[in-house]
Amino acid sequence: MIPRTGLPWQVGEWRKQLAAAVREPAELLRRLEFSPTAIRRLLPAARTAAEDFPLRVPDAFIALMKPGDADDPLLRQVLPLGAELADSAGFVTDPLAETDAMAAPGLLHKYAGRALLITTPACAVHCRYCFRRHFPYAEARGMVEHWRAALGYLAVRPDIEEIILSGGDPLSLTNGRLGELLTALRTIPHLRRLRLHTRLPIVLPQRVDVDLLELLARQPWPVTVVVHANHPNELGPDQRLALAALRRYGITMLNQSVLLAGVNDDTDSLCRLSTALHEVGVLPYYLHLLDRVTGAAHFEVDEDTARELYRQMAVRLPGYLVPRLVREEAGAAGKTLLADN
Repeated sequence: MIPRTGLPWQVGEWRKQLAAAVREPAELLRRLEFSPTAIRRLLPAARTAAEDFPLRVPDAFIALMKPGDADDPLLRQVLPLGAELADSAGFVTDPLAETDAMAAPGLLHKYAGRALLITTPACAVHCRYCFRRHFPYAEARGMVEHWRAALGYLAVRPDIEEIILSGGDPLSLTNGRLGELLTALRTIPHLRRLRLHTRLPIVLPQRVDVDLLELLARQPWPVTVVVHANHPNELGPDQRLALAALRRYGITMLNQSVLLAGVNDDTDSLCRLSTALHEVGVLPYYLHLLDRVTGAAHFEVDEDTARELYRQMAVRLPGYLVPRLVREEAGAAGKTLLADN
């Protein structure tokens, strides 16, 4: 039976797909029909890099990749490479000094008026440029014991009006577990806005099922979902259905991207991404310079190039489709705006 949302998948189907995500580089390369010669060339470094930061990618995202193309912009985001093992000056394990901003286990309080809750360490995909790839999740136990310490901190801070759910990925939680957290947050009267930062509607669109949509729609606060897509090829038919469904349920939809060498460091890709997002009701929000996390130096795009790409986007697109170009800096009171539309 097709749910009344018009989505062609059932409630809970995503959990099976998440459990079946590819975790072995050889399997990923075989799925993408790489030749035996190419696999022998790529596999040793991929396996070594995956020992430090494991591979994980769902079939729904693999299906969007071009078979046999080592330069595919989606594959480049998830395939472990030997370049990750190189020492690079200025790249560190905690580039945003998040451990210094931890106000309670799992709760980051960096900016005025809002706090970010690490709801779970789990994510459907391991992006190789992830700034939390070395995050000490075992120490940030905000997802344990019903997030009690974090909720206690929020309850006595009336200046915090917005709670941001992050991770990992908050939509890696089941609807029941997410609902339990939202029920607890509703007991804090000064919270006025809810935001979720998630990659799942992009890499595992089946996560957007009718139960999730109804859960978000019945919250007492305005709900904003910030998805993370970097390239227009990430918006396949299922992704578009999932994003459009969230929008139909009254969710404010934004997108943030990371500027990545070999993935989206060209004007055409960035412009096509913005227009494709707008077609399904998602507005471009931020275009981030890379957070300088250990293992991701090969993705870095220099600031001058980033500014030029922004200028070219501003010429080709209406202002509301040009994301703000930003850098996040440890200890800063907010994101550093490098260009604005």
